[in-house]
Amino acid sequence: MDKRSGTGICSSAQLEVRSWAEDEVAHCDFKDERLGKRFRTLLQQLTEGIGKSIPFACQDWANTKAAYRFLSNPRVSEEAILSGHFHSTRERAFLVDDNVLVLHDTTEISFKHRDGSIGLLGQIGQRTACGILMHSSLVVTREGLPLGIAAVKFWTRDKFKGTKALEKKVNPTRVPIEHKESIRWLQNLRQATELLGRPERCVHVGDRESDIYELFCAAEAAGTHFLVRTCVDRLAGDGTHTIADEMHEVCCKGLHRVETRDRGGGLREAILELKYRRIHVLPPIGKQKHYPELSLTVIHAREKAPPSEHDRIDWKLLTDLPVVTSGDAIEKLNWYALRWKIEVFHKILKSGCKVEESRLRTAERLVNLIATLCVLSWCHRPAHRSHLVIGTMEPGRDRHIGATP
Repeated sequence: MDKRSGTGICSSAQLEVRSWAEDEVAHCDFKDERLGKRFRTLLQQLTEGIGKSIPFACQDWANTKAAYRFLSNPRVSEEAILSGHFHSTRERAFLVDDNVLVLHDTTEISFKHRDGSIGLLGQIGQRTACGILMHSSLVVTREGLPLGIAAVKFWTRDKFKGTKALEKKVNPTRVPIEHKESIRWLQNLRQATELLGRPERCVHVGDRESDIYELFCAAEAAGTHFLVRTCVDRLAGDGTHTIADEMHEVCCKGLHRVETRDRGGGLREAILELKYRRIHVLPPIGKQKHYPELSLTVIHAREKAPPSEHDRIDWKLLTDLPVVTSGDAIEKLNWYALRWKIEVFHKILKSGCKVEESRLRTAERLVNLIATLCVLSWCHRPAHRSHLVIGTMEPGRDRHIGATP
């Protein structure tokens, strides 16, 4: 009988998938061994039927019913489902001798249910959007090779009306971080750092949503590092001026030529002016009694002369890592350019695995399904990069120095 026929004997590809699934979840921590066995079976079925519904992936009613029972079992949680994968992520990270980047981001997983039984995301036109929010942390090498997920947090909202009106009465900077959804950034940073070990080699990367002073302090307390895109002009120095005031005094320290994609997907070349400086940064006024002052590096990469039909590239990065030369600044820009990989991970979860098409009716079941699909979605090979480094130039010199492979 032909192994590729699928009639009685597994193909080599199926055997490879099953072997991978067994290795990836070998250290799952389920209280009942039977739950672990059922999870491995479900993972194999979903792997062989990515993007298909649970009944289609399970093939028969007995396996489908068993899958639904597993997802609704009160002894099953996202922590147990992901525990084996977290262990595998740690093992892969230990094999890397260099820095590893931990990419953080939040995504909304919406469903078409209208009764709000799952959780609320917001108002879209006349329709109430229901769904689950997920904050995940993807570990990659400095070259962008995914190593796995190090932390995931799920949550839902009970209400969303009146939040804008509340902001007019309460200064958000004076609200304790523990009372905000942004606490997830700190929780994932701590969990990922503890999981990976050797915190000094971890660099946590986030977009402008991660520009949180408490996050910077949490990284310092954990002995790890961060690299975020900043959007807040914080007090600096002796408190009589801001970061922007100091950066205005910094002269251009180098030019950096990059190739980037515009909104239409076309390629274009851009030349960025580089500025960087180590700055004494103060905490927000309402929190200066609770958090220390920090010495951080600001990197500003701004396009010198953008075409009128394109948006100017303007990146302001904040990090606790030292930046002494233009090469150091370009290295940090390249690290931040890898942040889009976690967006690809979320896209695979939604478009590839089609998690938003699930018909499960409760948040608990959906979270267990999403956690299972996370194990399948973390390893991806995207078709293109968002930013390709072409070379670098020193001021007044048009000399090609190097290229990223």
